[in-house]
Amino acid sequence: MFIAVSAYAQRSGQQLAVFEGVGITEQLGAQIPLNLTFYDESGQPVSLKAFFDGRRPVLLTLVYHDCPMLCNLMLDGLTRTLRQMTWAPGEQFQVLTISFNAIETPELARRQKARYLQELGRPEAAAGWHFLTGDSLSIQALTRAVGFHFRWVPAQQQFAHPAALIFLSGNGMVARYLYGLEHNAADVRKALVEASEGKVGNVLDQVILYCFQYDPNQNSYVANAYNLMRLGGGLTVLGLGVMLLFFWRRERRRQQQAMHAPA
Repeated sequence: MFIAVSAYAQRSGQQLAVFEGVGITEQLGAQIPLNLTFYDESGQPVSLKAFFDGRRPVLLTLVYHDCPMLCNLMLDGLTRTLRQMTWAPGEQFQVLTISFNAIETPELARRQKARYLQELGRPEAAAGWHFLTGDSLSIQALTRAVGFHFRWVPAQQQFAHPAALIFLSGNGMVARYLYGLEHNAADVRKALVEASEGKVGNVLDQVILYCFQYDPNQNSYVANAYNLMRLGGGLTVLGLGVMLLFFWRRERRRQQQAMHAPA
C-alpha cells in the first residue's frame, strides 16, 4: 500500500489516522543547526556547515531511499525540474538530499546519487548535489528544525511522510517551502533567488521576484498586482522624465545655436 501525505492534505484537514502527526510545520526564518554531522556518499563524516557558504542557497530534500514510491517520484520530479533550469547544482546553488531513515547507508546514497546524476545528464552537478545519511539524533535535529514530521507505520513497513522542497539561505535559514512532486522551474528559480536574498541571479531575477510573491494557496509564485503597479508607475515617470530631458536639451541646443548664428 502506498503511504504518503502532503501538506495539502494536512491543510485541507483530510487527515487519516495513519497520517496523524505527519506533515510540515513551516519554520520560515528558523536557523537549522549547521553543526550536525552526516555522512557523504563515500561514508566520510561531513558537517552540514560545509554546504553553506553564506551566499548560495541550498535546496533540501528529505527522503528515504528504500521508499517504494513517493521519494523516488519526488526525486524524479526534481530531476526533471533541474533539467529545465539553466542553473545547475554546484554553481548558483547546492542540493542536499538527506535520508531520514537512520538505518540507510552511504552505499545506498551513493547508488541513488549515481542514478539521479545520470538522469539529470549534467556530470558537473556531482559537485553540487549531495546525498547524505546520518544517525537518528542528527536526523531528528534537522527534521525538527525545518518542521518535517514523519512516522514509521509498522503495519505497512513504510514511513508516512510529506513531500516538499525546502529552500535554505546560504547561512542555513529556512526561506521557503514548495510542496508536491512536480515543480515549475521558474518557481524553483524564484525560490532560490528569494532564499539567497538576491545574492544569486541577475537584475532581471530581482525585478521578477519583486513582481511576484509566493501564494501558499496556489503553492506557486503569482503576480503581485501592487508591486506591478508600482513598477509600472515608476517606469512611466522615468520614461516621461527621459522624454522631457530630451526635449529640454534639444530646445536648449536650438536656442544656443540661434544665439551664435551670424546676424
